[in-house]
Amino acid sequence: MPKIYLDYQSATPLRPEVREAMEPYWSERFGQAASLHLYGLQARDALKEARESCAGFIGANDPSEIHFTSDGTEAMNLAVKGVAVANRERGNHIVTSAIEHPGILKSTEYLKELGFECTEVPVDAVGRVSVNTLADAITNKTILVATHVVNHDLATIQPVAEIGTVTSKKGIPFYVDAEAAAGWEALDVGRFKADLLSFSPHRLGGPKGVGVLYRSRRVPMAPILHGGEQEGGFRAGVENIPAIVGAGAAVKSVGESETIPSLQAALWASVSEKLSHARLNGPPPGDGRAANSLNISFEFLEGEGIALACDMRGLVIASGPACHGRALKVSPTLRAIGVSDSLARANVILSLGAQTTKEEIEKAADILVSTVERLRGMSESWEAFQSGERAAELS
Repeated sequence: MPKIYLDYQSATPLRPEVREAMEPYWSERFGQAASLHLYGLQARDALKEARESCAGFIGANDPSEIHFTSDGTEAMNLAVKGVAVANRERGNHIVTSAIEHPGILKSTEYLKELGFECTEVPVDAVGRVSVNTLADAITNKTILVATHVVNHDLATIQPVAEIGTVTSKKGIPFYVDAEAAAGWEALDVGRFKADLLSFSPHRLGGPKGVGVLYRSRRVPMAPILHGGEQEGGFRAGVENIPAIVGAGAAVKSVGESETIPSLQAALWASVSEKLSHARLNGPPPGDGRAANSLNISFEFLEGEGIALACDMRGLVIASGPACHGRALKVSPTLRAIGVSDSLARANVILSLGAQTTKEEIEKAADILVSTVERLRGMSESWEAFQSGERAAELS
C-alpha cells in the first residue's frame, strides 16, 4: 500500500536534480579540495559554486562567509559555542528563548558549566517571542542573542527582523536558526540583521550529512573541531563534497508552494470538525504560522500510539519533533506554552511537503480521524471520561 508521507519536517526525498548534481562526486570527481591536482581543483570549484548558491539563498553578499558542517545541529553548536568562546573577554551572557532547538539549548547548558550565563526568555501561549521581553533581558555582558525563524515544534513564526533591529542597535551578535524555515519562509540575513544564520538542506530536498552556517566576518568565532584548516579554519575535517554539492543544488531548486497553505488549513479544519478534545498547538493556520506543519494533541491518547497506528494504515506522521530523537520525554516547548504533560504526550506532528496533494490530505484526514476514534475506543481514560469518572482538559 502506498504511504502518505506527512513527516517532511524530519526529512524530505532527494530532488532528482539534486541527485543528478551529486552523482559525479561519488566516483568520478572524488578528490579532496586540499589536493593540488585536477581532482582537488574539481572539488574546490564545486565548493565555490555551492557557497555562492547558499549565499544567494539567504541574501548574503560574500560567499566566503558560508561555512559547511556535517548537519544543522553541528552548525548550531559552532555558532553558539564558537561565538561565546571567541567573545568571552567582552562578556559571558547569552540570550535565547525557552523553546529553541536542542542544538542551541544544550550548547548553552554546556557553556554554563564553563561559567557563562544564559537567559531563556519566556514565550506567549502560541510560542511567540516578545521583542520587548527579549530586549529587556540583554545586559552589558551579553555577547550573543540566538533564536529561530520558525519553531521546530509549533511552526510559530518569530519576529526575527524586529529582534535583529534591537541587537544591531546594541552591537550584539545575532544568531538565527533557520532550519525549520528554509524552503517555507524567505531568508534574508540583511533584512533579519543577522550576524549568523544556519539551515539544513535535508529539509528542502537536499541530502542529509551537511549543514550550512553563515557568519559575518564582523563576528569573531572560535572553532569547536580542531585539526585541519578547512572551512576557513572554523571546521576541521575533510569536506563532504557530494553532500555540499547537493546543498547548493537544493537551494537553487526551491520554489513557491502556493497550494500548501490551503492544504494545511483544510487538514486542520477537517480534523477539528470531526474530532472533539483536539488541540492545535501554536497559532492557527495563517500569517503567524509556517504553512507546512501542524502540531495536534488528542486528549486521552499517546502520540506515539497514534503515529504507530497511522503508519500501519499507510499514513506517516511524527510523534514529536525529529530534533529530540527518540527520547520519550515531554516536549519542553509544549510545557513552555502552558500545555499539560498529558496533552504534550498526546501530540503528533503532521508536516507537508512541496509534493503533498489535495487527495493525500483528504485521505490523511480520514485515516487520522478514524485512527483516533478507534484508539479512544480502547482507551481506559476515554472510557473513564465517558462515564463521568474523569474530567477533560479540552472540549
